[in-house]
Amino acid sequence: MDTTKSYKTVGEVNGPLIVVQGVEGVGYDELVEVQVPGETKTRLGKVLDIYTDKAIVQMFEPTKGVQTENTKARFLGRLQTMKLSPDMLGRVFSGGGDVIDGGPALIPEKEESINGQPINPYSREFPNDFIQTGISSIDVMNTLVRGQKLPIFSGSGMPHAKFAAQIARQAKVTSGEEFAIVFATMGVPFDEAEYFRLQFEETGAIERSVLFINTASDPVVERIATPRLALTTAEYLAYELGMHVLVIMTDITNYCEALREVSSARKEVPGRRGYPGYMYTDLSTLYERAGRVKGKKGTITQLPILSMPDDDKTHPIPDLTGYITEGQFVLSRALHSKGIFAPVDVQDSLSRLWSAGVGEGKTRADHASLKDQLFASYATGKEVRELAVVLGEGSLTDTDRAHMKFADRFEKEFINQGHHVERSVIESLDLGWKLLADLPRESLKRVKPELIEKHLGSA
Repeated sequence: MDTTKSYKTVGEVNGPLIVVQGVEGVGYDELVEVQVPGETKTRLGKVLDIYTDKAIVQMFEPTKGVQTENTKARFLGRLQTMKLSPDMLGRVFSGGGDVIDGGPALIPEKEESINGQPINPYSREFPNDFIQTGISSIDVMNTLVRGQKLPIFSGSGMPHAKFAAQIARQAKVTSGEEFAIVFATMGVPFDEAEYFRLQFEETGAIERSVLFINTASDPVVERIATPRLALTTAEYLAYELGMHVLVIMTDITNYCEALREVSSARKEVPGRRGYPGYMYTDLSTLYERAGRVKGKKGTITQLPILSMPDDDKTHPIPDLTGYITEGQFVLSRALHSKGIFAPVDVQDSLSRLWSAGVGEGKTRADHASLKDQLFASYATGKEVRELAVVLGEGSLTDTDRAHMKFADRFEKEFINQGHHVERSVIESLDLGWKLLADLPRESLKRVKPELIEKHLGSA
């Protein structure tokens, strides 16, 4: 039965939107093919809104050349879908879901709506297992847990691209379990997208990865679909094939800018700083697709990356993201200016579920207390460093100097590890004990005496 309906009643073209009049029986999110006079190829869009007999169609391609006269809109009666197959691993797709790596066409096993299905809260299981990233400031200080959604807050000019690529190369779960990376870019410069692709190919990480590439030159509206295509792929790999999937999406800020542009074209009443009032709800439809589901072997973990305009954490994008997700990694401009990579600000960063991923059988029994001690000692060292600027180092006690030295070494040796250095969590924990050895034993109040004796020897 043919469910398509065609109209030649385009009444308005406004940016990425066209308005088709006199429609009936059209559904929300329904796909639309637009045939422009003089063109053989159709352009694709979807129904964004319906008002009485008018359908507002959001185009995935530029609307240049689209005219109100003789332009034909064909409503397809189905939603936007993603073709899925185990052969997706190792492939590169456009932000619209087309294969762009020059390889053979994908033979799909199934096809699913990109909007996903809401997970019943009763069906969710609590995130409970460790993901090793090979980066000490994450693995020890802000542990990433399977099924968690933990964004990276960055800023203009910060090395979040290299940081994301390093996590994608190095991330791993317990030996013997299947692990995959789904990596999606939204509105990034072409050279950055090419950097990601080459990093995956040169390191061999492409074999366990699926890449979706939307660049700054691609249609703005495509950016709204890209993360949904990536998450639909992740759900297939996790819940159908039983894999543990890490989804990295960059840059969420560009995604929100696309939302704002479409909202402006629709002449909606703007919310904070011009962003649509429903942006919180829209972001939640992405972030809440992470998690563990009862009865399913696989999991989905999210690391969305967003660049904060003017490094402002109160900006609507990081602010709303923080309400939905379970903490954040914050990249420090001060550490970056010192040449430290990865410049993770361990004091501003937070993983609310870190305790579920550490301990005997996951990392090591001393992990939790060592993390607390490193955090406390680093905070004390930074306070002493600021005090020394005001009062001079001559006013400091020996204990103060030891803490200031610890803070310097913690940044240069623990946080700083270079672009291509991978540390196992055991190596990172041992390095933490090595740094604590420089502090007076009476300052180590967050770890038990037996742990101090085991790792540092008797005083």
